[in-house]
Amino acid sequence: MATAHTDPAPYGPMTYARFLDWLDEDTLAEWVDGTVVMTSPASARHQLLVAFFAGTLARFIEVAHVGGTVLTGPFQMKLANAGREPDVLFLARAHKRRLRQTHLNGPADLVIEVISPESVKRDREQKFSEYQQAGIPEYWLIDPADQHADFFQLDAQGIYQRVAPDAQGIYQAPTILGFWLNIAWLWQEPLPAVDEALLDIMGQTYASYLREQMRRRGL
Repeated sequence: MATAHTDPAPYGPMTYARFLDWLDEDTLAEWVDGTVVMTSPASARHQLLVAFFAGTLARFIEVAHVGGTVLTGPFQMKLANAGREPDVLFLARAHKRRLRQTHLNGPADLVIEVISPESVKRDREQKFSEYQQAGIPEYWLIDPADQHADFFQLDAQGIYQRVAPDAQGIYQAPTILGFWLNIAWLWQEPLPAVDEALLDIMGQTYASYLREQMRRRGL
């Protein structure tokens, strides 16, 4: 892990290239219209949800041969006028050329933000507007404090529309074909294990995957 720099946060206008040069992996900051915006450390529940989303999505993509990349913050996503650090993002294989060593140069295909008390306005208003303008097809807003999840999808006019889960509390993710989420999982204590969630989502396909992994290890 890199050692955090001791330079204070820059003030005044700065280029995104200068921001990336100043930023390190131990500094919680985003770039908005040339200005550095410092963010706060996350709670344990926040991090557990991020780990659940990232782990479940990444394994599903692997087993279902969907293709693409799942990344978590702190990793920069460079949009027209902002450099944000989504909690979780999915980049489809078709857009892999956007991925750079230190940042994503353009929009992801799916962004998940887990709301913290200090990030409500940023996630629900500022990032909502930026992500919509950038054309990110799917945006999830997860609020563990209120036990509420909002799912937004771009319509044909490029406007986010809220899409409700079905009567059983299941949300189908169009950006990742075949992936769905049981909203009740998010409020469980503890959260489901990745394998448990994927056995529900993928059924026999995931069971066969686990058996093959065990066979290869001689178990």
